Amino acid sequence: MPVRRADPSAAPVVEPDEAPLPADDPDLFGLDLAEIRRRWSSTADRSPIGAEAMAGADRRAQMLGTPGERLMEHAGTAVAAAARALAAGTGRTDKGPVLILCGPGNNGGDGYVAARRLAESGLSVVAVLVAPEGRPSTPDAGRNWDRLANHPLVTRLHAPVARDLAVLGHGAEKASVIVDALLGTGVRGALREPIRSAVELIRKARTAGVPIVAVDTPTAVDLTSGDASDPVVAADLTVTANLAAFVGNGDID
Repeated sequence: MPVRRADPSAAPVVEPDEAPLPADDPDLFGLDLAEIRRRWSSTADRSPIGAEAMAGADRRAQMLGTPGERLMEHAGTAVAAAARALAAGTGRTDKGPVLILCGPGNNGGDGYVAARRLAESGLSVVAVLVAPEGRPSTPDAGRNWDRLANHPLVTRLHAPVARDLAVLGHGAEKASVIVDALLGTGVRGALREPIRSAVELIRKARTAGVPIVAVDTPTAVDLTSGDASDPVVAADLTVTANLAAFVGNGDID
């Protein structure tokens, strides 16, 4: 669905209409960024909505019979396809693994689905739970975290404190792409650790040339007001998870 854009130079939001939903689309991982834009372009002119409306759409989908875990599968698959296309489009597929930074909730759960789908497509992935607790806080996110165990192309890490993110950040510039799956549409106020340090890691990696894909919204952007905290993630692409809408800024061809 459309979302409020943090970057006024961003390209229009687009989302799927006639195309299959991401997890049901057998051709999705063979598309480049331009083809993904075209595939989800039919509702690009719809007005943007805020965080409350996004959450309401999620609830309505579940009330109409689509389980939350299935919505997460569609969202994470869309993120994975966008991340893979971005890596290929910027010539970074062989640069290093895809680094996915995941918060404790369902935004992180979308990241775990993306990790699995990217690994199934043959890419190496590092999936990091950024939270004091050693397990995701929601059932759907927990199940998808568990599904990554023992996958040969996935490295699971837990980063409970800022020091862990500082260590991880020393190699972040070698990632092919970084996925921001830290916080979703409900973020308010100043960021707390370890999320704050994860955002700083993303900022430094982007300065070093690593493309950034955000899930739902770049972390620390309030979708209702459009306001951003400091620090805030600046994403090259944002994939909105409710209906797998696709947002891209103008500097990725």
